[in-house]
Amino acid sequence: MKHEAWFFVGLFVFIFVIWIAIGGPMRSASIAVPEVPDTTISGTTTAATGWAYFSLPRAPFEIGDSSISLTDSAGEGGSDRIALPPFDLVPGVIFAPTSPYRATVSMSTYVSGANSTDARNEYVQLSVARTATLPVNITGWQLTSGTTGRTATVPVGVAVPTSGVVNPVTDILLGPGESAIIVSGKSPTGDSFRENKCIGYLGSFQTFTPALYQRCPSATRDLATLYGTSYLRDLSCIDYVESLSTCQVPTRVRSAGVTQTCRNLIETYINYNGCLSLHRYDTDFNGRVWRIYLGRDRDEPLWRTRHEVVELLDREGRTVDAFSY
Repeated sequence: MKHEAWFFVGLFVFIFVIWIAIGGPMRSASIAVPEVPDTTISGTTTAATGWAYFSLPRAPFEIGDSSISLTDSAGEGGSDRIALPPFDLVPGVIFAPTSPYRATVSMSTYVSGANSTDARNEYVQLSVARTATLPVNITGWQLTSGTTGRTATVPVGVAVPTSGVVNPVTDILLGPGESAIIVSGKSPTGDSFRENKCIGYLGSFQTFTPALYQRCPSATRDLATLYGTSYLRDLSCIDYVESLSTCQVPTRVRSAGVTQTCRNLIETYINYNGCLSLHRYDTDFNGRVWRIYLGRDRDEPLWRTRHEVVELLDREGRTVDAFSY
């Protein structure tokens, strides 16, 4: 009996060793399971262009795994971004290859004035990341409607505009942390331009959307500097200048009852060009915002009022940023 017991123990050990050698516990986990085709996302790629077409199913929050999700973005009227590598895709829209500027330049997630029928009232904003190492030249970039195919090109602009003259134009460069307001319509001044500390004066006679920032240099301080020591003795001049609003261009100086010296100084310097002559070389003269105008006719808005896809393309036609609403 003792020999028989050892025989069975040896047989058991032999079978155990053979089992381990052929896969052991992992063998049971390797049973073939039929593959189920993934229908969550379907896509095809055009070999000639490298562009990809994606069709996404409707889902309230998540599609597939955690790397693909539908999230709300703050903005006028609400907008959606679908985060899907390598780009934010919108159902049924063909996107160009991703631009190397994607991480550097971004757009707001809504079109302001999209419900307006006047192209002068609709605009988008874009900005350059503060971490950018160099200015970005955006002249020649395009804004495209993914639904209608309408396209507009970012033009050249005027770095320091002067009223009443033909201004030299240059490519528009946005430095780190700088931004641009891109209006679909035509410019009130005839050009795209960079804001500066005197720019608010232009709003006295022309309408800008959005309104120009009203923070001009102090007219009282400027006039006191120009007038000299006699300024304190000219009480009527002091009273009149202090009655003016910030960035207001006086229009009734002749009937204001001020002295001739005061009137001459006001008419020469309390306006945009006069401010420019006094402050052009101030260290804080240049603003950090460009006003860019795409030049569309008043009755030809670029964007639809709803169900629109806004795409920003670089000069090579690659997608920098996009959003839908």
